[in-house]
Amino acid sequence: MLIPEDLLLSYGAKIEYFETGDIIFREDEKPKNYYQIISGRIKLNHYNEKGKELILAVLHHGLSVCELLLFIDYTYPVNAIAIEPTEVIKLSKAKFTKMLDDHPKISRDINKFLAETLYHKFIMLENNSSLHPDVRLLGVFDYHKSFNQDKERYSFEIPLTRQQLASLTGLRVETVIRTIKVLEKQNVVKIVQGKIYY
Repeated sequence: MLIPEDLLLSYGAKIEYFETGDIIFREDEKPKNYYQIISGRIKLNHYNEKGKELILAVLHHGLSVCELLLFIDYTYPVNAIAIEPTEVIKLSKAKFTKMLDDHPKISRDINKFLAETLYHKFIMLENNSSLHPDVRLLGVFDYHKSFNQDKERYSFEIPLTRQQLASLTGLRVETVIRTIKVLEKQNVVKIVQGKIYY
């Protein structure tokens, strides 16, 4: 959990519920709120000029949603869409800024989180330029596992479908499926009831 929920609530945050497919915000809207996921999952996506969906991230419990845009004056470059029933805590930008002013440690924690996220995004971008599908997939797995406290092998369930992995890596779904089977044979991942553990 990036920011304790009780602290957010003490600054006037509200809890909102979204059903699968609900839009939390659209690209080109101005950021007005801080969002943190209590439960469920949200995808950040964009559609290219041919209408093909590009998934840039899938966020889950405890993570914030595009919080870095609260520090600059730009519109959202992505849509945020619930991909399962999702509960979010929402705090207005003005109250979020006040909370950071009042709690410098929280501000430092957010700076650290943003720096780690940016670092892992650079690694993932580098991996996505690889011609090897296993390198691309492992970059995504490492990025998502980086938010998990437990670093043991097979301790983290990858919160993405094969289709979402394809959209994140620019691979075909068939290539993703085939590569995951190879990674399982190499004992890099474990598949339990169709779910990938890394």
